[in-house]
Amino acid sequence: MDATVSPSVSTGTPAPPHPSDRIKNAADISVIVIYFVVVMAVGIWAMLKTNRGTVGGFFLASRNMVWWPIGASLFASNIGSGSFVGLAGTGAASGIAVTVLETNGLPLLLVLGWLFVPIYIKAGVVTMPEYLMKRFGGKRIQIYFSLLSLFSSVAMRISADMFSGAIFIKLALGLDLYVAIFILLVITGIFTVAGGLASVIYTDTLQTVIMLVGSFILTGYAFAEVGGYESFTEKYMKAIPSVITDGNVTLKPECYMPKEDSFHLFQDPITGELPWPGIVIGMNLVSVWYWCTDQVIVQRCLSGKNLSHVKAGCIMCGYLKLLTLFLMVMPGMISRILYPDEVACAVPSECEKHCGTRVGCTNMAYPKLVLDLMPNGLRGLMMSAMLASLMSSLTSIFNSSSTLFTIDIYTKIRKQASERELLIAGRLFIIIMIALSIAWVPLVQEGQNGELVQYVESISSYLGSPIAAVFLLAIFCKRVNEQGAFWGLMFGLVVGMTRMIAEFVYGTGTCMEPSKCPNIICGWHFSYFAIVLFALTALVVLGISLVTKPIPDVHLHRLCWALRNSKEERIDLNPVQYGQEEAEDKVEEGDISDIPAESPGCFKRAWNAFCGLESKKGPKLTKEEEAALQKKLTDTSEKPFWRNVVNVNAILVMTVGVFYHGYFA
Repeated sequence: MDATVSPSVSTGTPAPPHPSDRIKNAADISVIVIYFVVVMAVGIWAMLKTNRGTVGGFFLASRNMVWWPIGASLFASNIGSGSFVGLAGTGAASGIAVTVLETNGLPLLLVLGWLFVPIYIKAGVVTMPEYLMKRFGGKRIQIYFSLLSLFSSVAMRISADMFSGAIFIKLALGLDLYVAIFILLVITGIFTVAGGLASVIYTDTLQTVIMLVGSFILTGYAFAEVGGYESFTEKYMKAIPSVITDGNVTLKPECYMPKEDSFHLFQDPITGELPWPGIVIGMNLVSVWYWCTDQVIVQRCLSGKNLSHVKAGCIMCGYLKLLTLFLMVMPGMISRILYPDEVACAVPSECEKHCGTRVGCTNMAYPKLVLDLMPNGLRGLMMSAMLASLMSSLTSIFNSSSTLFTIDIYTKIRKQASERELLIAGRLFIIIMIALSIAWVPLVQEGQNGELVQYVESISSYLGSPIAAVFLLAIFCKRVNEQGAFWGLMFGLVVGMTRMIAEFVYGTGTCMEPSKCPNIICGWHFSYFAIVLFALTALVVLGISLVTKPIPDVHLHRLCWALRNSKEERIDLNPVQYGQEEAEDKVEEGDISDIPAESPGCFKRAWNAFCGLESKKGPKLTKEEEAALQKKLTDTSEKPFWRNVVNVNAILVMTVGVFYHGYFA
């Protein structure tokens, strides 16, 4: 749209309204208001329904979740607004191959439910760093992994989701990028600080329904606008921008033409933007880190009331992951057909004019489709769907990051902290995460030619491959010890950070302005880099472990696959952890029961009720009752009927996945 057109001109077709004017109608505003009211009602209901006054209640939803909220929350936590914006953007740029980055999660979800979660439950852990500490002993691995997980949350999760959500709101409401980010964070922060994991999971379930309904409707409108699937495949290959010269320099065709293999899931191993060996092998290895060891994902599974519910939730999420091609990638490709000059811009000056960055505007693909294509009311629904995806991702990450900080870092600083103090510290830490994430947003904007999904996947390759190697060896190779795991992680960190810092310093380049990063560091695709980094880390871990002393089996019962069913008592390598301090260092409840408590004021009572910090009086559990409760929390038994049901469904979902990949390969 030409913003300089005079409103007095009466001839010709009227100029289309500015995007920020499209949302300003009664139908759209009503839908958005209703959405927020419903979400807040569900959140408040979940807050009142669940126990938020204990660490187990706030961080693990008292381990009482059933399969369908678990599956919906796994999907909603994974598919944020970054996925809508990023998958559609990469689809617009290079075709359907980006779908494999999402469908990689299908087999890994089954690995999570069938192999990893049983070990975590039997180990009796709340966080992944806590598992590493029990498995290897010592605190340095636990603290390192906690810090790295928090850094990765800032660098590739929170900041990317905030950026993508803000792109949408900036276009829709005409707000400044950082004003939009602030509004989003206030809303999501309230839910996370007040509600705990149970509130997050229940609101995630509602968000999933809204996301699916809204995106199905948009996909229908998009295909109707482009003339159906056959017309879509034909028109996409001809969708090029009108401006392909920069001054007197004409761009090379590969800079603006759609890729020849745009409709193939598996692209060329050398010239493909997403080469299939790297995506299938390298990104699956990285996906072990995300799907099987990431706190956000695993925490949802640990909240399940039993193992069958966990497995069923993983299967449900796997089915939903297959929808990303139709609900996000293909609509992004259609956006390139309808708006080639903006979405497919190749000349840096043109891109800067359309979206404010010189590296490309493909991130506009999905938001522009929503604002320009949807009618009043449905546009508000899609606005709600985007907000839903953003909020569900951010609340999940905030809650899990808070868990990591509280359990694995704060308890090392304040060893005698009360449960109340831990809950307050975890909530306050969320504010620090928000500030760090806002500061990181400019780096997200410029990374990987402006393609959000590739930015996230590249960072995960550099940080996640060593972690995936260590976790796989920790669970499936009991000979691995602490020295091997720690120095393997350090080696992987140095190599991965070298590549990541080099990309930030030199940039990833564009078709017209290639990066000056040395080829030996940046000259190969990040997915191939992930394979090499994983292999080198595994060799370092195994090599050092084999020349140092092994960990005796007495410390490994129910912590690795070979000893998963052991009934023998395990002697923890680190016996003193949160909740296990020596009795003489703690004040028994009975010692203070007769001390009259000062009655809190009205404001303090309201605040405690809001955060679930009310002091609850009741009989203290006997040692037998505590032992029975602990046994329940580490129980992985399943009823034979439901075990068979989930096993059959696991085979079925994998069969569907194989057909899906074969059809689009």
